[in-house]
Amino acid sequence: MSERLLFLTGRLAYPRLERLLRSMGETSFSWEIRDIGVKVAALMTEAIIMGRLPRPISADRIILPGRCRADLARLSAALGAPVVRGPDELSDLPAFLGRGGEAPDLSRYDIRIFSEIVDAPMLSIEALLVRAEAMRRAGADVIDIGGLPDTAFPHLEDCVRALKAAGHRVSVDSADRSELARGGGAGADFLLSLDEGSLDIAQGSQATPILVPAPHGDVDSLVRAAKEAERRGLSFIVDPILDPIHFGLAASLARYMETRRRLPHVEMMMGTGNLTELTEADSGGVTAILLGLCSELGIRNVLTVQVSPHTRRTIEEHDAARRLMFAAAADNALPKGYGAGLLQLHDRAPYPSTSREIAETAAEVRDANFRIATAEDGIHVFNRAGHHVARDAFSLFPKLGVEADGAHAFYLGAELAKAETAFSLGKRYAQDDPLDWGCGADRPEEDKNRLREAGHTLRAKA
Repeated sequence: MSERLLFLTGRLAYPRLERLLRSMGETSFSWEIRDIGVKVAALMTEAIIMGRLPRPISADRIILPGRCRADLARLSAALGAPVVRGPDELSDLPAFLGRGGEAPDLSRYDIRIFSEIVDAPMLSIEALLVRAEAMRRAGADVIDIGGLPDTAFPHLEDCVRALKAAGHRVSVDSADRSELARGGGAGADFLLSLDEGSLDIAQGSQATPILVPAPHGDVDSLVRAAKEAERRGLSFIVDPILDPIHFGLAASLARYMETRRRLPHVEMMMGTGNLTELTEADSGGVTAILLGLCSELGIRNVLTVQVSPHTRRTIEEHDAARRLMFAAAADNALPKGYGAGLLQLHDRAPYPSTSREIAETAAEVRDANFRIATAEDGIHVFNRAGHHVARDAFSLFPKLGVEADGAHAFYLGAELAKAETAFSLGKRYAQDDPLDWGCGADRPEEDKNRLREAGHTLRAKA
């Protein structure tokens, strides 16, 4: 028997939901829609659902609107059928149902993120710990202490021990043999970077050496270093070194492939900073490509660095990319449709409603509260007094009649400016919600089991 789905919605959304489900044609499930007796679907509460939904329930699953805030476990127990929360927008419902009503699993990954503190010798231990904790929250697995040329690092050992005591895994990154030896002696977990001529530094310590070619670009020397580390019984990671664009990028990518061919089972690293830092482009897309290469080549360690302001979210971007690539690889699928947060400037489906659908909703509105939406033809603002469309926010102000209501005018100005930004970039806009910049900016966490607190929406006087 096919699965029986019961959709709960409000009066305004009912016609559109019914049209959408009918437009899907023959499906693997049967469906029924129930108007729960509220105008706006997002305003239904747990109490309203419990009080108004007749029993017994003849459904295998009950699907709530995405913006409905209710305790799903409690509802499921009370109603005798699993209750799930659908997508925020009706236009996303077909994709939601195609995935079996489950969001993609982005909890898993197999790439370890090293995050370098490039100015570690200049920082106090207290400042270093603060920086490291922020990196860990962003997704870093290993805190990399970077040494600086011709700069003394007298508190190196104390830094390593303090970071270890705080629960961090630690790597020491230096071109100075003595600093590497001191880091290993202090208990560092990794040493960057050794070669076949300096491998002895790792001997006798518990640190895993990261091996690089010497001279630069010499894969033969890297293979020899790996073989020598194996002979000595050392665990190790190899890094053929990624070069910047116009300074050997293509050749360095070939080195990664050649190294993987010659050393098919060893652990590998890629330092991504030579592209993210040294390319004047938004770093999220660059990171996605690099971690896609890592996924294909089985490179399970990446070294990130954040110096330039344009890479201020590089750890978050690497974390999002590793989860995206793992999920896509597990599904043997393209890295598309997983919503991992790397679509920061533009959205794949920026307009959840068409102009016609917005107009149909506007025709049903009987109150003075302004609704704002975007579609391909521009920004829509409407209430019972009228429905206006424009491509810029300023041209809408004379039509709204809020000149004497400063607080309301301020609210509408803020929302319409946000809508204009979204329309200009091709991003999704939802009234009273912040724009979703993916992993490019923090998004406030929300408990979806509880009714959302009253927001900043100001309403027109009736």
